[in-house]
Amino acid sequence: MVSDSIGETAEFVARAAASQFDGNGVEIKRVPYVSEEQQLVNIVEEASEKTAVIAHTLVVNELREALMRLAREKAIPTVDILGPMIQGIELVTLREPVRKPGLLHQLDEQYFRKVEAIEFAVKYDDGKDPRGILHGDVVLVGISRTSKTPVCMYLAHKRIKASNVPLVPEVPPPEELFQLPRRKIIGLTISPRILNGIRSERLKTLGLVGTADYASMERILRELDYAESIMRRLGCPIIDVSNKAVEETAAKVLEIYFRGERNV
Repeated sequence: MVSDSIGETAEFVARAAASQFDGNGVEIKRVPYVSEEQQLVNIVEEASEKTAVIAHTLVVNELREALMRLAREKAIPTVDILGPMIQGIELVTLREPVRKPGLLHQLDEQYFRKVEAIEFAVKYDDGKDPRGILHGDVVLVGISRTSKTPVCMYLAHKRIKASNVPLVPEVPPPEELFQLPRRKIIGLTISPRILNGIRSERLKTLGLVGTADYASMERILRELDYAESIMRRLGCPIIDVSNKAVEETAAKVLEIYFRGERNV
């Protein structure tokens, strides 16, 4: 994998392709930040000593042409991963690409917002500090094992500051929760039967008895009833996460969030 940036794209594509062959005997070597032809000479020489294919995401024309020439001399197949896509976009936009390496990974404003959102999700996970919920974009509420934390982390990668508050019958919800606009709060619920299975498996992984109160149907129904009563007080939308992947739940949260933002 040869790149004039970090080479992440080339490696991802190569691993996807190798998986079609069960990945048997496929060794992937990434060579990032290539900026000189001499580096390419060394790369091609090393590849010629093995049964290899060279995949690249070189955007600088001189480097790309030099690699193709050197590889042809050694009869090494090459795959230009970005070239055809760049050419296609160039064809329909009638614009010249800037051909500058590393643009995808520039430390721009969006990158820093994502980092900030991830740090926020970690800091205010599971109701650790209820003061934080006043400063985020979204607060998820629900009982244990309704995917609150993974959904918050997924949202953070979309640059949304999300925190979550567990709803437990024995613990009153934080007052800060009732100070938020309804549009910022989203409840998560789940089928009792599915939750019973999830909690039972969780107990097994912890080496605990599967019939503990945490996984009992009586306890689950009581928690769900309590959570529903809190959500009614909050007047928040509720998403049923039963049989939903984290991505599906997060997509629904984003839909509700952006709809609320438009209505402000």
